[in-house]
Amino acid sequence: MKPVAGGQRGFTMVGLMVVIVIIGLLSGAVMLTMADPRGRISGDIDRFAGRVRAARDSAIVSGGAVALWVSSGAYGFERRSQGQWESITDGPLASQNWSGDTHAQIQGTQVRIVFDSVGRADQPLSFALLRDGNEVRLRMDLDGKVTSQ
Repeated sequence: MKPVAGGQRGFTMVGLMVVIVIIGLLSGAVMLTMADPRGRISGDIDRFAGRVRAARDSAIVSGGAVALWVSSGAYGFERRSQGQWESITDGPLASQNWSGDTHAQIQGTQVRIVFDSVGRADQPLSFALLRDGNEVRLRMDLDGKVTSQ
């Protein structure tokens, strides 16, 4: 604080403006780092791609087949055990619903891809994710790499 004539003390106008600018910058930074509570379609794509990579890696490490299934409202993974397919119910490969109003546009009710013990998919995968009027096409190649268009 700077002394003012007559013995009064107070803040200068410039000092107040600097404080307001700093508060504004910090508020803007906080808003940019906060996650959108409604989610975004790009978040769904990133989570899906990460889990597909984890499923492919799991097939390689375990030396056994891992399947990916995709439906309109969700996706999940299964592991071949004792001659049967069993749903993976825990960890990063547990079934996941698409977030918010996101849904997949696929042919039929469900698409199924199987990764073999060397991490190669039995077929490529292509579908669209739709949310709030936005459409993003996803493609997974035989090596499990997911790309969006």
